[in-house]
Amino acid sequence: MNKKVIIYLTLGLLFLAFAFIYKSKQPESKVEYIHNEGKTQGTFYSATYLQPDGIDLQPKIEERLHEFDLSLSTYNPKSIISQINQNVDSVRTDAFFDEMYKMARSVSEKTNGAFDITVAPLVNAWGFGSGDQKRDKDPDLAKILPIIGYQKIKLENNKIIKQNPEIKLDASALAQGLSTDVIARLLEENGCTQYMVEIGGEVMCKGLNPKGEKWKIGIDKPIDDPSNGSQEFQTIVSITNVAINTSGNYRQFYYRDGKKYAHEIDPRSGYPVVHNLLSATVTAPNCMQADAYATAFMILGVDSALQICKSIPDMDCYLIYVDKDGKNQVIYTDGFKKYITN
Repeated sequence: MNKKVIIYLTLGLLFLAFAFIYKSKQPESKVEYIHNEGKTQGTFYSATYLQPDGIDLQPKIEERLHEFDLSLSTYNPKSIISQINQNVDSVRTDAFFDEMYKMARSVSEKTNGAFDITVAPLVNAWGFGSGDQKRDKDPDLAKILPIIGYQKIKLENNKIIKQNPEIKLDASALAQGLSTDVIARLLEENGCTQYMVEIGGEVMCKGLNPKGEKWKIGIDKPIDDPSNGSQEFQTIVSITNVAINTSGNYRQFYYRDGKKYAHEIDPRSGYPVVHNLLSATVTAPNCMQADAYATAFMILGVDSALQICKSIPDMDCYLIYVDKDGKNQVIYTDGFKKYITN
């Protein structure tokens, strides 16, 4: 081999070596977090996620939410749950509905009926449902309570069987939580391992936020605020790989003759709850579970809520209540301590 060839080869190898060193010192191209938001189920959704290839998944999110609305949205008269309430004989349930029903039944049994998706007639009668909201007097519970009770319906062969055709379902205490889980699953199907999904206050987090930290979520201070404009937090929690939901009696309520009527209605008595629990925050492996139990705990009150929460694996709660002196206090399960940052 002549000297020129050797020189050329040597120079070529040196060039490749320098190119490799230069490239190795350059910062890798960083994929940015993507943020989507929009309207769904009469509220708003947001999703912040890291997609490995930088693909914006909003079209898929919108499509999945539309599919979900066709199952469980009471805002859509053609949805499965709306048609069940209208007693359309041909309607059949789908996977979304079946998953909701299974969780609803489980929570109803665990809470001795404090949670119940047949509560819709009571919600409407007390003026918290859709349509004309009559709030001038107490409803006739003697006529309504006979059509309330989760034991009075069953799911067989993708069909809801009712003991009475007047029974109507209200899945609002699970649907938004489940829709949050559904979008979280969609993100994971598309390679996302770092994300936060929020729909109407229901939150599911995984991995870390754009700062490389756990996701920070504020728990509202329970101040009577029907306009939903209060930004004051009771505490900030730092979470990952968990769902979180807060239910309270300080957003949806009204006064009549000096008495406060909140939207949390006990399906067993038929009356809005009156006790010292102001809000219940629940963490759980999935958002539908957190959503359902947060609602149930608002019906049950402090002592029963803590007892039930402690009996369920991988679930914790943070309760804000009024003490005998009228001052706000907090109590939470031991497992919730790890989330509190302030």
